[in-house]
This record gives sequence, structure tokens and C-alpha cells, in this order.
Amino acid sequence: MRYTDRRLSDSLRTMPFNLEYLPGARNAVNNCLKVQEGEIMTVVTDLETIEIGAALFGAARIAGAITTAYVIEDYTERPIKDMPQPILEAIAASNVALYAVQSKDGELPARKQFVSVIERHKVRYAHMVTINPEIMLQGMRANYTVVDAIGQRIQDMVGNCTTINTRTEAGTDIEATFDPDLKWIKTCGMITPQIWSNLPAGEVFTAPANVNGIYVVDGTIGDYFSAKYGNLTGNPLFLEIENNRLRSVRCDNRYLQNEFWRYAHLSDNSDRVGEFAIGANIGVNKMIYNLLQDEKLPGMHIALGDPYGSQTGADWSAPTHVDAIAKECDIWIDGRQIMNKGKFTFLDKDLLEKSTRV
Repeated sequence: MRYTDRRLSDSLRTMPFNLEYLPGARNAVNNCLKVQEGEIMTVVTDLETIEIGAALFGAARIAGAITTAYVIEDYTERPIKDMPQPILEAIAASNVALYAVQSKDGELPARKQFVSVIERHKVRYAHMVTINPEIMLQGMRANYTVVDAIGQRIQDMVGNCTTINTRTEAGTDIEATFDPDLKWIKTCGMITPQIWSNLPAGEVFTAPANVNGIYVVDGTIGDYFSAKYGNLTGNPLFLEIENNRLRSVRCDNRYLQNEFWRYAHLSDNSDRVGEFAIGANIGVNKMIYNLLQDEKLPGMHIALGDPYGSQTGADWSAPTHVDAIAKECDIWIDGRQIMNKGKFTFLDKDLLEKSTRV
């Protein structure tokens, strides 16, 4: 039984939307997901994101996909405890799927149900949680051919590395080591049935073997924290990490400090560093304090919690996953500097000239 008296999804076919969203929507559908005429596609959105959902739905129909839209509030209250069964069934029967919603506290387990179906049925999938108008006009207009080329260069450099060091002027000084049996995953916009991706895209990540040091979060943090706390420049989080576990948190904002500490201890592995990533999207040139886009900005970030073991090969899991972004990183891979204050040192002029947006 649906939650509302009138199906919100019925309105997406005729709902007006800002036409400035269309280039980003078509970029997602045509270039990243490579939707073909006649494919079965499912677009899932929510009430807060419904105008962007309408743009994505429209782009899918223009591409010739047999497209069905679902609005979460048609089926359940927020936050979702479990992903509605009709949505899961639609995803299982799709060639392509797109999830464009806002994040709510406690919804990660439901999203993991969704992704589990995606991976089991090898659906080409774009994950657009916390998408907003600013991102549709910025990160979703990136040239993903260029972003993917940069991601490939990074993957080639990190694929067999043993150590990555990261420092920032704000105080970050961490060293990460890596297990050659764990995979580095490139999610830079070219989505396949084997590798789903956030959109906007542009990162190369793995589950680290070990991380030690101080990590200063002066950008933003993920899950529901991004919308709640936004820009942390004035109140950075100082994370002390020892043997891949969070040992202490310090922040002038005591509410944030205590809330983050509680979140990082919701399970045995919630305080464990599950992701180490390098952002690769040079089409994004500044932070907007929305994690979905900011983690793709050239730089390095970590996440506490689930290591996406189905992709990386890590043999542990967690019901939580929270990314944390540091600004203007200096990065060394096995002693070779590849980034200076947030700028890659290896990019040639030809590649930079091709970085114009779609």
C-alpha cells in the first residue's frame, strides 16, 4: 500500500523542470550510463528531489529507454527502514537504474538492500544520493571522457603501490598502506554492469590495509552529516587514527564531535577505515559542501565503515559508511608526489584543454 493518496510518480511524465538541468541529465543517461533505445530503465527519486528526478526521467525517455519512475514517498515514510519491495522488484528487472534522492539519518541499510539487488542482477547503476541543483549545473556537466582518462592514470599509479602519504596545511599527516590482494576501483563516469558509480563521478578507491596519523576534516563529511553540518572549515574535525581504527575525535563543535563519535561506534567495524580514495574530477574546481560532489574534487579522502567488499574484495563489513573530506592535499605515492595543494602534478596541457564541460 502506498503512503500517499496520489502517486507522486505519475506526475513525473508531465512535471516542468529547470531546462538547465537537462545537459547534466543527458550526460548521466547518454554518456555515463550509455542508455540504449528499448532498454528497461528505472528512475527512483523522492519528494525533495522530484524536479531533478523529472529531468533524469525525461532524459531517459529522450534516449528511447522504456522508463518507469518511482517516488519513495508513494510507498513509505522517511527515513526508510527497508527499501519498498515494488522498487526492488523493478530494479531486478531493469537494464539500467538511477537513484536520485536526499539522504536521511538511518537509511544506509535500505540503500545497501538496493545496491545488493543492483550487484546481483548486474544492472548499470548511477547512485545520486544528495544530488541538488548546484551539482546538476556543475559536477554533472563534467567531461567524463577526460575524468575517466585521469582516473585511469591514477589507477595505474596506485595499482601496485605499497604506501601513500597525505599532508595538508590544516594538519593532516597520515600514512596508508595497501594489500595487493584488494582491488583499486575506478568510478569515473563510465558505468558498466560490473562497476556501478556515484554521479557526479571521479574517484579511485580501495580498502586500505592500514592507516595511521592525524586526519583533519576541514571540508565536509558524508551520510546525513553533509546536509546537517555542511562546511567544516571553521570547525574542523581532528581524527586520530591508529592501526586503521578511530582512536579519538576533537572538534570545537561539541555536538558534532559527540555525534560523529557515536556514529563511528554503532557497530564493531564502524570505527574502521574502510575506504581510501583519490578524487579525479577536474571539472569540479571548488567545494560546495555536499559530499556527493566534494569527494570527487581532486584530493584524497577516507571513509570510516563499510569497505564495499563486493568491489574491493575486503573480507569484513559494517552497517555504516561515512566519508570525510580534507582540503588542498599534498599526496605522495611510494615517495613520488602526485598532488600539490589539491592540484595534480602529472596533468599535461592537452588533457587540461579537453576538460571543458558538456
